[in-house]
Amino acid sequence: MPKNRISVLLVDDHAVVREGYRRLLERHGDIAVVGEAGDAAMAHTLFTSLSPALVVMDISLPGTSGLEALRRMIAYEPAARVLMFSMHEDAVFARQALQIGAYGYVTKASAPTVLVEAVLSIARGKKYLSPEIAQKMALLEGTPATHGLTQRECDVLRLVVQGRSIQEIADALGLNSKTVANHQSALKQKLAAETTFELQRRASELGIVL
Repeated sequence: MPKNRISVLLVDDHAVVREGYRRLLERHGDIAVVGEAGDAAMAHTLFTSLSPALVVMDISLPGTSGLEALRRMIAYEPAARVLMFSMHEDAVFARQALQIGAYGYVTKASAPTVLVEAVLSIARGKKYLSPEIAQKMALLEGTPATHGLTQRECDVLRLVVQGRSIQEIADALGLNSKTVANHQSALKQKLAAETTFELQRRASELGIVL
């Protein structure tokens, strides 16, 4: 496999469904499916042996759930990039997956292009939520729309509100300090804030951060 292709492990208990995902993803020249698993045990075995760049995994697996499989992968490799791809459209499932450490959540009701977009985005280190899940998450958390902020900017903003330093934010999100500083500058511009204190206040006023 060419080094510049994104290696993906597919985890779903239906072989026909996996075949459809494989064809969809590999239609994009930058993606290569290197393994398939039908349950959590095989998923973990292939994850540790293949070291894929990204895992696309269903929540509903026979026996051990996809969320528990995600938990095990994160315990084994904290930097693992896992996209949960599920029939569950309830934001509660998405929130739980993200809290465990998933990089994204896409519903099976999404357009096929959304899955490809999610894989490419996560491969670049960006978290991804399908549009309908992002909207439901906002409602679930009791927050309004994110005012044009990206998922990463929201992540940085939450930590800014907690009073974290640039280096602490960088360590928490696995970024370098320069990248965090750039995100802060973008946040200040989008939220019309000149200082970090004003940024914290604006976030609170807009209800972006709980």
